[in-house]
Parts: sequence; structure tokens; C-alpha cells
Amino acid sequence: MHLLVTGAAGFVMSVLGREWLAAHSAAHLTVLDVAPLDEAARLYFAPVAQRLNVIVADLTRPESWRAALEAHAITHVVHGATITPISRGTAAEDGREPEAEQPARIIDVNVMGTVALLEWARTRSKIQRFLYVSSGAVYKEHGPDCPGEPLPEDGYVMPRRLYGISKLASELITERYASLFGLSAVSVRPSSVYGTMDRITASRNFRHAPNRIAHCALEGRGPLRVNSLDGVGDYIHVEDVARAVLRLLAAPRLAYRAYNIASGTTSSVRDFVAWAAEKVPAFQAEVAPAAEADLVQDPTLKDGMWGAYDISRIQAETGWRPRPVRQAFHAYMDWLSQSR
Repeated sequence: MHLLVTGAAGFVMSVLGREWLAAHSAAHLTVLDVAPLDEAARLYFAPVAQRLNVIVADLTRPESWRAALEAHAITHVVHGATITPISRGTAAEDGREPEAEQPARIIDVNVMGTVALLEWARTRSKIQRFLYVSSGAVYKEHGPDCPGEPLPEDGYVMPRRLYGISKLASELITERYASLFGLSAVSVRPSSVYGTMDRITASRNFRHAPNRIAHCALEGRGPLRVNSLDGVGDYIHVEDVARAVLRLLAAPRLAYRAYNIASGTTSSVRDFVAWAAEKVPAFQAEVAPAAEADLVQDPTLKDGMWGAYDISRIQAETGWRPRPVRQAFHAYMDWLSQSR
């Protein structure tokens, strides 16, 4: 088997690629990314480098990568290459709108890059499954109708930002290509992802609360100044996301076009600070005005894309289960400690 992953020089897709090679000892991985592997990625892939091929090319320019792919008998595709223009987490970042900096490039990469890859995939008879990595950003900021219920895949979809709009557009384009050309295709919508290989890259400059809290605790920087301890999110460790994607790639058939991948519950800044203190007892947080805070969260955002996601669909079809959030967060802190 041979997996093609776009965007695997970055965060989530690099972990997926490594998990694929770990799960299939005779399989191969081809990475297609506009950026070469940085030092962190080279070290991460070093144990499996003999089964790894990297193509550095712009996805929106098929002439720069189609010929290189001809040498590989690709059987599975995960399309994760994207520009993630999100600014949320500190007072300084809240004052800027990254989508305004390169709106046309966001649409070009996130939508037309998907079209370019689908155009290639529809001509490849050996491809068993095409998986598009979408995002919880496709959802509304409020819902479901009954407070406290997890957010399902059907309904409540209404993105208002270019990132979410481009993700939803690519979901629909993927679905239509599947119908037109007989592709076995599916989209996944991860919630807020953190964990192994979570770092600033050229296409992603955002760090979720668990990342910031873990780094602050382990680096001895404290107390962490937060505007509120009550901000929440459905946070999922990247390795759990990768294992969910592998289950979907391996499933004989899939009944739905889209699947949430999430922890299925919300955790607060207060929770993560307490869990970090279990590893670093001296660590603590203090509430400060937003303009002075290291971590800014809106405590009123508790449902919709910010609340818990319904994961019953993927659980029922594949048997996948995420680790408890506390356990996954501690595993991340352990990985950070070992990587220092």
C-alpha cells in the first residue's frame, strides 16, 4: 500500500504519515508539500525515512508534481494541505485579521488545490480511498438546538470566514467528484487539534490552549496570565486524529460523506491548567485583563463549533475511540519533555 499525503511537512499530516508507516510495516508514504521537511519533521520521520518520499511542489501547479507521482503506485490519498489563517489566543493576535493579508491565496490553495488533486486522482484506477481533511470551522458558532447536546455532522453548517468557507467548498467538490468519477471519497472535520509536532509553520501559525499551557508549564514560565479560566473547546490530540483517519482509510465501506473527529467533550482552560500542574506542581494561572493576558479565550463561546462534537458516527462505523482528554494531554507533555 502507498499513501499520498498533501501537507505532511506540517503538523497534523506529518503525524498521520508517521502513524500510517507505523501501522503498515510494508507500506510507503509520499509527501507532497510546498515546503521541504524542516528539522523537526526530518527528525520525526528519521526512523521510517527509508519508506518515505518527499515531493516539494505547489499543489496549485499540477505541472510541478504530476510527473513525480507517476513513479509511485498510490493506493490511498489524504488531502490535508491548507492555509490556516486563524488569529486567536493572545491580545496582540486578536487585533489582526490574517485572512485580509492574502485572501486570494487562501481560496487558491484551499479550494483550487483540492480541485487539482481530484483531477489527478480521478485518473488513477488504483486509488482505493480519497480522504479530504476539512475542519470544524465549517460549523456555526451556535448549536445544536437543544443545549448540551454534542454537535452532529448534519445541520449547523454555516461558515462565515474564508477558511471555513474554503473547507466547506472543498468538501462539496470532493463529494461531487466522487459521484461523477466513482471515487471512494470522504471528508473529516477535526475539532481543535494539538499534540505531537504542533509548531508554527509557513501555513499555520496558530496554537490552541493546550499547546500554550503545556509549553508555559514545562518552560517554567509562570504564572500563566489568562483573561478567563472558563473558556472551553473540544480538544483532540493529533495522534488520536491520525488513528481515526487510518480507520476510515481501512473501512470496507463508509455510509456517510463527512465524519467529526473530536474528543466528544469540552475541556476548559481551568482543566488544562490543573492537569499541567499534576506534571509541574509549581505551575499555576492567574486571571488578568485581556490586554495583558498570555492566553485570551472568549468564555461565552460554549456551543456550535466551540462546543463538544458528536463522534457517534465514526465510533459506530469504525470502533475508533479517542483517549480521555487528561490522558492525551499528559502524553503531549511527556512528548514535549522528551523532545527538549
